[in-house]
Formats: sequence, structure tokens, C-alpha cells
Amino acid sequence: MIGIAEAFSPRYAQARQKFLQGCVSAGLTVEPHAHPLKGREGEELSMDVALDGAPDAPNLLVVSSACHGVEGHCGSGVQVFALHDAEWREKAKAQGVSVLYVHALNPHGFSHGRRVTHENVDLNRNFIDFSKPVPVNEAYAKLHELLLPDTWPPTPENQAAIEKWIGKHGTTAYQAAVTSGQYQFDDGLFYGGKAPTWSNRTIREVLRRHAGQAKRIAWIDLHTGLGPNGLGERIFACRDDKAAYARANAWWGTPAAPVTSIYDGSSTSALLRGLMWDSVYQECPQAEYTGIALEYGTLPILEVTGALRADHWLHKHPEAPAELADGIRARMVEAFYTDTDAWRGQIVSQARQAMFQAVDGLTG
Repeated sequence: MIGIAEAFSPRYAQARQKFLQGCVSAGLTVEPHAHPLKGREGEELSMDVALDGAPDAPNLLVVSSACHGVEGHCGSGVQVFALHDAEWREKAKAQGVSVLYVHALNPHGFSHGRRVTHENVDLNRNFIDFSKPVPVNEAYAKLHELLLPDTWPPTPENQAAIEKWIGKHGTTAYQAAVTSGQYQFDDGLFYGGKAPTWSNRTIREVLRRHAGQAKRIAWIDLHTGLGPNGLGERIFACRDDKAAYARANAWWGTPAAPVTSIYDGSSTSALLRGLMWDSVYQECPQAEYTGIALEYGTLPILEVTGALRADHWLHKHPEAPAELADGIRARMVEAFYTDTDAWRGQIVSQARQAMFQAVDGLTG
């Protein structure tokens, strides 16, 4: 067993080493999927996969991190702690559940402190059918130039214009317009892309290889950036299916805190499109699938979107002064990772509970 704080890392390279070392300690073989680019410090980048349990087990739990790169500080910590958690590993083993750890779905974003992939794409908006016309987000189109002004920090006039829009339409509408996904502005926020990204193609390969025989699949995808600080909201991560929601709520919900849903407006998340879990239905059609996004709060939503605006501005302006660039990068980490032992303790305890519940749900 390692301490909770020790499981977390301030940089991708360190997080990866801790994950690999955890797999060695647990006696697991790591399957690396090398990313074509290097990290911010010149390090190798990889989506690393490890299976704990029988490859032909009928029940499979997927635990994944860094779908949104910079959020990997949280998810990696959960995975590293789990690899050293004898009670947890014995729980899954005793009930015949294999656990598939997918470390750093988006390693480039994790290393560079960005939420998006190297293609500037939000991975969790990239899973649409690109053979059909892409969706149009008209509300985002009206905000795009305001969100990414020519100068940073924004001018008082720019801030006033954003506040005027929010005053007219409301914070919830602003969040929906900005975060639900858009496919027209390749330099913009929450851009879904024009084709499947490297991470999209790679996770599909992983699912085909490791989940193609499973009869029941559960998926806990670890995220940060929405909701009250340290609170892990369990957001339904399946198609809008009543039976799947009933399973998810039975496994992970309580009367006081039911599993929330983007479909009925109960989640802090807006209604989204192009979500990653849709790949399970396509790559593993033989399986009954039940999943959640475990979304941990950090800062208020307007501060988080402000950090994202700055990050995208910096991506467009690599010539920015070093002091400004460093400040923007530090703000991004703060928006998605609260660097305190109290927060880390909340993260691990809630994730651990959800993982235990998933094993019981899969075998119940």
C-alpha cells in the first residue's frame, strides 16, 4: 500500500512512471500504445493499458484517466492507488471481475497541461459519425470571437460583452453553448474535430482487444472540472436507455444522491455530443454496458471556462511572453487539479467506493 498523496503526480512523466511501477508491483503486464509526438519535456508519450484478471472473464470493469489530458493528474492518482490496494484487487479477483486500467487516454494533453489532444480536439466530443454532416452549434458560433479575443487578458469591453450575453441568456445556457461541442472552429473550445483522433482510434483498438469477449462491461471514466470542490458526481455515461440508467443508479446511486444524467438535466454537465463511451456499443456489441463519468469539482464553472479560454488563446499565440504563458498553464492545472491532501483524499475515497460498487453490480 502507498499513501494517497504519493499516488498523485504533478507531471505526466512522473505519473506514467508511477503507473508502470504500480503495474510491476501488481505483477501486471503493460501494453503501451506509443503516441506519435513527444511530451512537453521531450518524454515518450503513451496510452498505457494493463489488465488485472483473466482475459476471458465475462465481467470487465474499465477504469480510465486523462480523456481530457490535464484531468489526468486526478485519474492517474486513482489508478496508481488502486494498483497498490490489496483489498480492492482481492475484491475484484474474488468476484471474478477483470479490471482494465487505461492510463492517459490523451497523453499529449496530460503532458502539455491541455484538455485537448494534439489535434486541438476535445476527445469526448470526437466520437461522432464523420461520414455524415457534422452538428452545428449556432450558440457557440455567436460566442467564438468573444471567447478568443485578439489579446489576453481580455479587455474590459470583451469581458462586458461576455457578461452581457450571460446576463441575457443565463450561466446554464452559456455553459451549454460553450461546452456541448462544436465542429466549425478548429481553433475553438470543445472542438470535436473533423475525423477520429489518434486517441479515438487507439481506445477502439484497446476495446476490441480486451473487451471483445466480455458479456458485461462497466466503465468508470475519471474527470474533473465541474461541480463543488472535491465532490465526485456520478454522471450516467450510456445512451439514453432506461434499463441502463436503472442499472447505473442501482449500482452507484443513493436516494439522496442518484446518478445524474445529461438527458434529464439533473447533471452539472450540459447535454453533450460525440462522447467516448459510444465506442463500447460499436466495438463491443456483444456486451451489456453500464458506465459513469466520475466528475470531481475543482473551481466554479466560469473560472474553469476562463482557464480554457486562456489556454486556447495561448495555443493560437505561441509568441506570448513567458511570464504570461506560465501563468496560463498554472491556471489550467489549478482549474482541473486541486493540489491539496484533503482533495486527493476525497478523490480516492469516492473512486474506490465506485469501483467496489461496480464489481458488485457486474456480479449481482
